[in-house]
Amino acid sequence: MLVVDAQIHIWTGNKPTNANHRQVTDFTASDVLKEMDAGGVNAALIHPPGWDPNSNALAVEAAKQHPNRLAILGNFPLDKPDSRTQVDAIKSRPGMRGLRFALLQPHQKTWLTDGTLDWLWPAAERAELAVALLGPGLLETIGKIAERHPGLKLIIDHFGRPDAAWSNLPALVAAAKHRNVALKATGAPSYSAEAYPYRDIHGHIRKLYDAYGPERMFWGTDITRMPCSWKQCVTMFTEELPWLSAKDKELIMGRAVCNWIGWNLPG
Repeated sequence: MLVVDAQIHIWTGNKPTNANHRQVTDFTASDVLKEMDAGGVNAALIHPPGWDPNSNALAVEAAKQHPNRLAILGNFPLDKPDSRTQVDAIKSRPGMRGLRFALLQPHQKTWLTDGTLDWLWPAAERAELAVALLGPGLLETIGKIAERHPGLKLIIDHFGRPDAAWSNLPALVAAAKHRNVALKATGAPSYSAEAYPYRDIHGHIRKLYDAYGPERMFWGTDITRMPCSWKQCVTMFTEELPWLSAKDKELIMGRAVCNWIGWNLPG
């Protein structure tokens, strides 16, 4: 089974500003590949983190060196004068398979709902680049974006960052009716109040599986903020969710995200 992690970060020379991530100055492609090998992970999508200003260049170099193991969902500043020219430019970079924006800073918190990003959706649609998103108002607006741009593939990050009660679950399920919206089932252990195998969230995952299906549900970790090993992140899905068929696992654990972003990995 091909196992592809839908979200990792690599960086150098800077500790993460998010205290939930490992507080180390460097976490390189070499570091991540060693851990992937130990955890049974074949490939991964790099999301360049904001705390390293050189993270996009670092990701491109990693993807160039390891094209069958590492690819990228890149980003660029959305509020610079030349922002609107960047979609096509970023697509030309080695390993670039899509875009990802986490709009969590104070000045970004209205961008998904106030029209600030209305230019981005048609640009990404034309470029045939999937866009992964996280931020306030996403679940209220993603359906409208999906309807206006049916050729744009959208991805909800991290289960939409649920609270302890998973109060966003109805909105997450509702978003699944749009066939160009997918869900990153990334970071699952961090949303549980229990120890491995995190059974208190299995029912939530089942509801989302029922809504999105295995073709639009992408396993992953965000490993540098997980409370467990990469191996346990894998086996939580491959061994602890008995309602997943062998075909479901093939898709959720890697093939589905590769299909969504056009990353043609060998078996």
